Amino acid sequence: MGKYKLTWKDLSWNDFKVYLFALFKAFVPKKNLNNLDELENFIQTKSAWVTQVTLYGYLKTRMGTRYVLHFENDKFMGSVNLAKWNMYSVALQDLTFYTFSYLRANHKYQDMKSAEEIFSKILDDETSNKMPSEIIEKAKRNFNERLQNIDWNNYHSDLPFNPSALSLYEWAPIAEELKTLDRKIVLNSVILKWDIVKKEFAERVKL
Repeated sequence: MGKYKLTWKDLSWNDFKVYLFALFKAFVPKKNLNNLDELENFIQTKSAWVTQVTLYGYLKTRMGTRYVLHFENDKFMGSVNLAKWNMYSVALQDLTFYTFSYLRANHKYQDMKSAEEIFSKILDDETSNKMPSEIIEKAKRNFNERLQNIDWNNYHSDLPFNPSALSLYEWAPIAEELKTLDRKIVLNSVILKWDIVKKEFAERVKL
């Protein structure tokens, strides 16, 4: 067996599907969220959507017409996948905390233990999608650390998605001098995508 070559094909079709059809999906009718299984699916899919759309959108903007050509570069591909999983792990944390905080404040929901259960289950399920085990373990540790200090009544209204916005700035495989110039735009792009998710959640939640 020769050395495995990482190419654009290793970015799953779901990654590109979410990115390319993000605008179209905004017009697809949404069902109400009626139970924890549906909430889990919402947290997983929306975290993936925000991660993929913002990461690939930023790369495409900075690289222009050379965007696809970079997919033949092993080192670049490794950096993209590393960025994707690290950003996704933080996005999952943010959205899990946000949704349960929102439910607590607006729907008097009390079962906060379900937040950790859902978060852990999503990460465990991602092993089948080749999410690196070290990133999964790091995400669980970070989640537990944040859990110790969370104010469930106010988290949802106190810059809840700043960590995932900063993670795009940190992990995107773009030259540091360019990221410094782009910092405000990069952070705002993530927050704007989360605003879409927040609006949808408020409209759909029935727990």
